[in-house]
Amino acid sequence: MSKTGSRITFYEGKNFQGRRYESDRDCLDFHTDLSRCNSIRVEGGAWVVYERPNFAGNMYVLTHGEYPEYQRWMGLNDRVSSCKFIQLPGGGKYHIQLFEKGDFSGQMHEYTDDCPSVMEQFHFREIHSCKVVDGAWVFYEHPNFRGRQYYLERGEYSKPMEWGAASPVVQSFRRIAE
Repeated sequence: MSKTGSRITFYEGKNFQGRRYESDRDCLDFHTDLSRCNSIRVEGGAWVVYERPNFAGNMYVLTHGEYPEYQRWMGLNDRVSSCKFIQLPGGGKYHIQLFEKGDFSGQMHEYTDDCPSVMEQFHFREIHSCKVVDGAWVFYEHPNFRGRQYYLERGEYSKPMEWGAASPVVQSFRRIAE
């Protein structure tokens, strides 16, 4: 299904050079069309791009803009094989509940803004469960929006595996806005 006004273009070379693959919808596997990806242009919408086919592997959340080399989207290599359009909720509301223990137990913190350091803000290093009440969010493995990324849409996540993480280490998070 096409997403009106949304488009992402993947380029084989740095600085938008070489072969390209363009999409305006979710794509499970485009690695046969483009064996490597060194730059991306997002012309509309917000997207999650995945290292492997079928929305698997490391994920990277990209919003409108140009990414002339894979390090700009914090990519670990030049491999991207699938993408998913992020349906951003209307109204611009953001609300997340964070829990220091699994299954929504332990100390809970509510937040409505970006957080560059979970340790400084909440005095803990791990988030074991969360509820996304409004908006779409990205968890980062390291402070200041660095490291592995995890996309969270509205819903409940009783353990880190449910947002795709192998461990509860979350050191920063931010809202996804176009």
